[in-house]
Amino acid sequence: MKIETFETFVVGNPPPSFGGRYFIFVKLVADDGTVGYGEVYTATFNPHVVARMIADVCEHHVIGHDPFHIEALWRNVYGRGYTARPDVSLISVLSGIEIACWDLIGKAVDKPVYELLGGQVHERLRSYTYLYPSAADGPDPYTENRVYSDPQLAAQRAAEEMERGFTAVKFDPAGPYTVYDGHMPSLEAIERSRAFVSAIREAVGTKADLLFGTHGQFTAAGAIRLAQVLEPFDPMWLEEPVPPDNIEEMARVARQTSIPIATGERLTTKYEFARAVAAQAAAILQPALGRSGGILETKKIAAIAETHHVQIAPHLYCGPIEALANIALATCTPNFLILESIQTFDGFYADLLTRPIEWHDGYVIPPAAPGLGAELNEEVARANPYTGAALHLEPQEHPHPSQ
Repeated sequence: MKIETFETFVVGNPPPSFGGRYFIFVKLVADDGTVGYGEVYTATFNPHVVARMIADVCEHHVIGHDPFHIEALWRNVYGRGYTARPDVSLISVLSGIEIACWDLIGKAVDKPVYELLGGQVHERLRSYTYLYPSAADGPDPYTENRVYSDPQLAAQRAAEEMERGFTAVKFDPAGPYTVYDGHMPSLEAIERSRAFVSAIREAVGTKADLLFGTHGQFTAAGAIRLAQVLEPFDPMWLEEPVPPDNIEEMARVARQTSIPIATGERLTTKYEFARAVAAQAAAILQPALGRSGGILETKKIAAIAETHHVQIAPHLYCGPIEALANIALATCTPNFLILESIQTFDGFYADLLTRPIEWHDGYVIPPAAPGLGAELNEEVARANPYTGAALHLEPQEHPHPSQ
């Protein structure tokens, strides 16, 4: 079997745009007509530039390649141009292509991807969701996002998600992230964070875990101050408390709080994750499979974590193909903890797939169909092109007022 053609899709995510402004998909077609889909998660360039990057890598390394030879393909792309280091943009492109290869070969042998990577371990996967705004929150709830400025509204939303079946919710009230992070949290940010966890804990009791999200906003000293205020409410994790460029400082935070530290959204490859594990910087790793290096690479990351009793919680701020890759990896991973979902994977998420992701009472049911378990609905993807040039995520370009 050889890969014969490829195609990219830059798909606009209509309002409320949960999961991002757009999704970048790649389609690989083998010489026997078998099709595989992957998804690229990168925020460093506009999506049309990324689509051209995908094309360049496919033209040089993928066309004519046997999709079963994933290790060889991975090394060829990882080392292209004398790189051979964790380059987040290149590894994101490689991740999407690698996911598509797994989807393709799973279909070729009529097996789900997880059955080709050690077999099914979990019959269902616990999931959590961010506390997202709703139309009732205002004229432009996604922009205003009062859920992160009003503790009582956040508590109400958490209770609603718990009623829907979730047993864990994530929220990020600690303030905006900027290109100048990390900074010291203001007293106002610390008090707002305390008010949030207090109100949400009161609303859900012990029936749901609280996942405190940050985006590397703080210095280690600032993160430790914040963590001490949060500890009485027993969050299940404090996510990425410091920027990901200094693992030793994250380890300093981990040593000085009882809250488990989670990280990994911005890390790529086994090399970066292994350094985090070796430094004891995190108890929970959050690889995003459209960026971390793909399915097999993340299976290796999970194995490294397993030897240190560190758990895996796949991250998702992306589209449904990365979600399916996360599900495949989680299903065959013994040290899996919890899976991020975009609410219940309904709405546009479901529209983009030929078979929606199955979610019941707080759990994802792994699909039994071959490959990733569902196809990209190309008709829907083509009907919703993204024509803008914005980045997937855009931090503020000025220092935080408290700095």
